[in-house]
Amino acid sequence: MYFLPVTTAILEPFSGISGDMMLGALVHVGLDPAWLKALPSRLGLAGIEVRVSDVQRGMVACKKVDFDIPEQPHGRHIEEIRALVAAAALPPDVRAAANEAFTAIAVAEGEIHGIAAEEVHLHEVGAVDAILDVVGAVWGLRELGVTRVRCGTISLGDGFVKGAHGVLPVPAPATLRLLEGHVVRPGPEGTGELVTPTGAALVKVLSSGPIPSRFIPRRSGYGAGTKDLLGRPNALRLTLADDATVSDEMLERLVTLVTDIDDMSPELIAGCADVLREEGALDVVLIPTQMKKGRAAVRLEVLASERDARRLEDLLLVHTTTLGVRRGAVERRALPREGREVQVLGHMVRVKVATMPNGRTRGKPEFEDIWTVARATGRSLGDVSSLALAAAEREN
Repeated sequence: MYFLPVTTAILEPFSGISGDMMLGALVHVGLDPAWLKALPSRLGLAGIEVRVSDVQRGMVACKKVDFDIPEQPHGRHIEEIRALVAAAALPPDVRAAANEAFTAIAVAEGEIHGIAAEEVHLHEVGAVDAILDVVGAVWGLRELGVTRVRCGTISLGDGFVKGAHGVLPVPAPATLRLLEGHVVRPGPEGTGELVTPTGAALVKVLSSGPIPSRFIPRRSGYGAGTKDLLGRPNALRLTLADDATVSDEMLERLVTLVTDIDDMSPELIAGCADVLREEGALDVVLIPTQMKKGRAAVRLEVLASERDARRLEDLLLVHTTTLGVRRGAVERRALPREGREVQVLGHMVRVKVATMPNGRTRGKPEFEDIWTVARATGRSLGDVSSLALAAAEREN
């Protein structure tokens, strides 16, 4: 047995989570306030002041982050937000995660209201403070060297909240949709709304699972919410820690979905596999097999996260002729990895970089990008791949 230290951020949303609570907690554990105060200018947002103050919530010392913002449009569509993020000088992984968070909110809102994500007008989330919350949280974690985020049980609050679409139950429908697959609990009684759509989207995009069974805390801090709740701290606790779980316990718990099909054309089965991949399957494999009476068949195996398994199982039953799907629990150990973008012969190439247990890295360029550059320049696929890997190595 050996221990594999990982720089992990542990979120404890015992009083919910919002974007400003996340920023306050990051400052409390070491994020430079000056860096945060310079964030609006990096995003091309003029005239915005960032205030970081010391407050108490339930007799616990916390950091509170507030934005002083001049008159702005009341919300934006997702394409406007993407354009703002695209124009900013952000690290590629920060830009990708921020766009993922905003897209998740737009999709959830669209599903609730029965419209396309691109048609959703993001009222609260499209406001400048929410954009700063999302980008600041994602980038702030990166500045602190965090490579993994884990999240504890999320307190939702109770009662009703007034939003752009009227009075809604707590949690708001889109917020609850964003939290699907995570452990939550209602209440405490009388606290009102504790989880904002921004906070829920950050959990969805950043958290890789529950709090590890064992960890070594290095620094902890508290980000204050706006309300001062009677008898309890309205704060988000964030702990920077090394994961001290024995390596065998660091395996991901996943689900396999398996079915054998002998009465569909190969084209339709391949199309179903594409649908499953687009809908979030971690892997889809087609294996030739033989069924009773010597009938040729295809075994379709899907690897899924626990929270996506039921939805992907439904898709299997809808898009294939099968009458049943076998389900099994599996474990997977995956290397930590990040996406990078590098310049190769005047073209952008995406490279996936994995970190091995010995600390060394290994890269793999995206084949579609390599193929595009090879066709445009006349260079071989091998040459372009080698140039991309060398460029990614120089960024280490």
